[in-house]
Amino acid sequence: MRGKVLEGLENSIALKERIVANSDILEEIEKISDTIISAYRRGKKTIFAGNGGSAADAQHLAGELVSRFYFDRPALASIALTTDTSILTAVGNDYGYDHIFARQIEGNGQSGDIFIAISTSGNSKNILNAIKVAKERELIVVGLTGDGGGEMASLCDLIIKVPSKDTPRIQEAHITIGHIIADVVESEIFSS
Repeated sequence: MRGKVLEGLENSIALKERIVANSDILEEIEKISDTIISAYRRGKKTIFAGNGGSAADAQHLAGELVSRFYFDRPALASIALTTDTSILTAVGNDYGYDHIFARQIEGNGQSGDIFIAISTSGNSKNILNAIKVAKERELIVVGLTGDGGGEMASLCDLIIKVPSKDTPRIQEAHITIGHIIADVVESEIFSS
């Protein structure tokens, strides 16, 4: 058992060390942070979506922006498209699961908003459909995915492709990156 515990921790640490050593990923985190800050300063919002563990990450990160991260401050507009069971089941029933996020982007997304699409494979159909609608509505699309980026790689305006094919490790990196972005956004917008 101890070997499994150490293996999980060592693999997580090794992936984060690869991210720290990757200047392209660090630069992309900075660009994404700047893009979100700019959007908030123009009165826009962030919109998150993902499936399974990535759905939990979407909710978690939207919560960090609406509530607080390190200090009390005004709320930042953010929505997780994973939380309203009535919308999810209505759209799923009427249009199919592949459209549960696209339909919400169609209803709630506005030009200049930021859509943060989370998919470890980069190939989730409902995320890809949401990206297409977001692009049509002129949202800025940010992708969080794994090694290679899947189909998302060519569709996103900005994308972080975590250099791993191991879903749990990718998700751990996504939440770490999301926390860093929330910290940067909060501190820059409310620096006074």
